Amino acid sequence: MTVPTQDPGYQTPGAPHEADEVRGSSIGQLMSQVTGDLSTLMRQEVELAKAEIRQEGKKAGKAAGLYGGAGFGGYMVALFVSVAVWQFLDNVMDSGLAALIVAVVWAVIAAVLYSKAKKNAEQIRGLKQTNDSVQRIPDALKPNPEGVTR
Repeated sequence: MTVPTQDPGYQTPGAPHEADEVRGSSIGQLMSQVTGDLSTLMRQEVELAKAEIRQEGKKAGKAAGLYGGAGFGGYMVALFVSVAVWQFLDNVMDSGLAALIVAVVWAVIAAVLYSKAKKNAEQIRGLKQTNDSVQRIPDALKPNPEGVTR
């Protein structure tokens, strides 16, 4: 693995600059350094946001699947309870009670899936790291609408 070489005068983005370095630099060089630093900062923020979106998207997808399973379980409960009540009232025989037992089993399955979906949904926290990181950008880089004259 090779390490890329850098210009000897190049300073890593975000590294503090000595006062003599700044005094000895032209406005063009300083603007180039600021632009490079901002470009690096923005690329890093975008990569952080992408990583967080992927991570949180997986959690949201899992929760959505579990909610779907709970919905299907609820549908099955309604179906089997309806069949059970119908058969029970029609025959008052063991087949109706069997259908009711199946409906209870589906109710338990739906309740378990719902509770898991709710637990997974509560773990979704948004883009917390990106938000925290963006808030640490120096105030000098943020627009100041009070000081703008038109």
